[in-house]
Amino acid sequence: MAMNKADGCLTGHTSGSSNLDAAVALFHSLSDSARLAIVRRLADGEARVVDLIGELGLAQSTVSAHVACLRDCGLVTGRPEGRQVFYSLTRPELLDLLASAETLLAATGNAVALCPTYGTRSGTDATTGAQEARR
Repeated sequence: MAMNKADGCLTGHTSGSSNLDAAVALFHSLSDSARLAIVRRLADGEARVVDLIGELGLAQSTVSAHVACLRDCGLVTGRPEGRQVFYSLTRPELLDLLASAETLLAATGNAVALCPTYGTRSGTDATTGAQEARR
């Protein structure tokens, strides 16, 4: 996977596995909790950075950086109106992806949270949690 120097986004342009690389880039773009929160909020309709700051409780620099990343990845677009920019999701399929992810999480009992690599618990806690889940 290559890094596009101009906009800092990951691109899926490597030989042989461009579809897989593009999927990796897509999921990586959604792997940050702040970016995912922004996408979930924009699923309800367009918003300005100031709206996202107030609703998500994040710093302006954090929201701006993550909106820029999502825009560079083609997931979010901005509509200028005067001195303001209203951001929205570019594709309705993203809503389907989020709904499918929520369905999968519900079906697995959120077991991915126990993953020792990507889960929300540390290695020791994940082992304890997995043992408790088996009981």
